[in-house]
Amino acid sequence: MNNKIGIVVDYQFASQHKPPYPHPAFFSYENPLRIASILNLLEEKKVFENKRIMKLIPRTINESIIRLAHSQYHIDTIKRLSNYGNGILGEEVFISKNTFEIAKKAIGGTIEAIEAVLEQRVNQAFALVRPPGHHALRETASGLCIFNNIATSLLYLREKRNYKKKIAIIDIDDHFGDGIAQYFYEDPSVLYFSVHEFDFVDGDIGFITELGTGQGKGSTINFPIPHDTTDQNFLEFFDILTPILYEFKPDLIIVAAGFDMYFADQIGNCSLTSNSYYNFSKRILEISKNICDGKLVFVLEGGYNLIGLPYCVYAVLKALLNEQYNQPIFERIDFGKYYKKIEIDKIQKILRKLLKNHWKSIK
Repeated sequence: MNNKIGIVVDYQFASQHKPPYPHPAFFSYENPLRIASILNLLEEKKVFENKRIMKLIPRTINESIIRLAHSQYHIDTIKRLSNYGNGILGEEVFISKNTFEIAKKAIGGTIEAIEAVLEQRVNQAFALVRPPGHHALRETASGLCIFNNIATSLLYLREKRNYKKKIAIIDIDDHFGDGIAQYFYEDPSVLYFSVHEFDFVDGDIGFITELGTGQGKGSTINFPIPHDTTDQNFLEFFDILTPILYEFKPDLIIVAAGFDMYFADQIGNCSLTSNSYYNFSKRILEISKNICDGKLVFVLEGGYNLIGLPYCVYAVLKALLNEQYNQPIFERIDFGKYYKKIEIDKIQKILRKLLKNHWKSIK
């Protein structure tokens, strides 16, 4: 009941790394207003006045930490374009004059959230950082992501902190975290479980048969869900996830917390409300308490609706605080016509068949 919750807060995330073009450019949705809107709601709800809430400051890191996950060429490219003042990488990433520094700070914020939990300064933590990171690869920025915040932080734990214990990453972003998956595809000490929207007409990465390779076979698990999945069916992936977490017994659970499955999100096609994120957080918190003494860290990934995103984050914090959450009235919409039970049952059945040779708990 007296758990302390750490929240990584830095107002530069709410003011820097601005897209060079206004709407309707795709990448314009990843902008400082995402953090500003979250902080405004948390302040309005007096979250920071709660004695159980502790503000955390991002760690200051140097390039040697970034090099654990990214090539020098990639780092130099981001620095070069930031010094130039702006740039576009492919169709999905923009660079502004302060992108390099704010992306470096996003890694520092993620490391601080994890370290605060491991050092028992707080029980759980939420890193409110941007730009997001779960699509970033060793050599390239991708999908609005500059550096891979979570992957870099875990490699920091391994290399600089000599932390060799098992870690589970639960990715609930609307889009498959291909960056995180590729970093740990062969690593049996990291369980990567991704729940993401999938187009079952055209093939895509994040397919259900991607299970890892070598010693890591079975430690990458994709739970693709259909368009328009609602609160009613979203959490059914716990039927697979829960027994695996109890069997894997991680020392730390990290949630790649994307909120773009929200029904009004501009770049997602699911129909969740903030209630799903509240109920998810309650369940994963309870599991973490049973498995790893509650060592649980949320790291912000996607989520671009400036009205819904703050409520989704607030819902997570209310769950971590073990407090009642009442969703806003504008979310009270009937999504019953999008019932997806049959499709999700099929996904579960296929996954069980694929995983039963890798996990004793899966029948």
